[in-house]
Amino acid sequence: MIEDSTGLHVLIITGLSGAGKTQTINCLEDLGYYCVDNMPPALLRKFIELSLQSEGKIDKVALVIDIRGGDFFHNLSQSLNELQENHLAYEILFLEASDEVLVRRFKESRRRHPLAPGGRLLDAIKMERGILQELRGQANVILDTSDTSPRQLKEKVTDLYSESLTGSFSINIVSFGYKMGIPLDCDIMMDVRFLPNPFYDPGMQKMTGEDEEVIRYVLGSEITKSFSRRFLNLLKFLIPHYIQEGKTNLAISIGCTGGQHRSVVLANYVGQQLKRWEYNVIIRHRDIAKYQADA
Repeated sequence: MIEDSTGLHVLIITGLSGAGKTQTINCLEDLGYYCVDNMPPALLRKFIELSLQSEGKIDKVALVIDIRGGDFFHNLSQSLNELQENHLAYEILFLEASDEVLVRRFKESRRRHPLAPGGRLLDAIKMERGILQELRGQANVILDTSDTSPRQLKEKVTDLYSESLTGSFSINIVSFGYKMGIPLDCDIMMDVRFLPNPFYDPGMQKMTGEDEEVIRYVLGSEITKSFSRRFLNLLKFLIPHYIQEGKTNLAISIGCTGGQHRSVVLANYVGQQLKRWEYNVIIRHRDIAKYQADA
């Protein structure tokens, strides 16, 4: 969490329409943030200055600034530059989702896209994605909510910004199956399909990477031992540099064919090692539920 020298945490929430910004700001309000939805960028610096004059009564603010601002939104880049010139710290949370998911959400909610008052919804989504591309590149944290339920989004936001994690660096590790599609919101993606596959052992075929027999099989391989040692050494080198650059969240995706065995074992193993290094680690197995349900 990036704070101003006075202790004020400024979180700017932006991203694609329909990606979950309203749910996010509601969650942050529950976490004690002073929240403002659809803040005009021109008022950003003034609002932060007023917050700093509250004598500590306001110590964390969350501001949604997005395409709904119309012509005002185009002033955001200038407003962010002014904050930097005046040494006012801020953090950007960017929410996105796939085109297909956004189209479905708008149809289900029957709400109008800000850029599609009378045009095609998909064209408006693509236009908005292009407009926000530069801002996305400046974000401290990017959350892809395509496969995220409202409850899961609330958990993610709470993990990132709850009071108990103030001043911490969070690492999100996700196991997944390539045949289910790759995660979009990751910084480091590791393919472990080269490791010995328990799927071909009839006794372990219906098990998952959380079963002890599968864990022993995967971690007992000399290939796994060699790989995990090298991968952890790479993370040990990279993470301090990410922190030094001001990154507050690192997303690591580990994938195997189906997201059932190898990726689950490695995600848990890597996560446990990083926890021993005293990092805050969140582990999620994106595709394992399908196999647990079938078992």
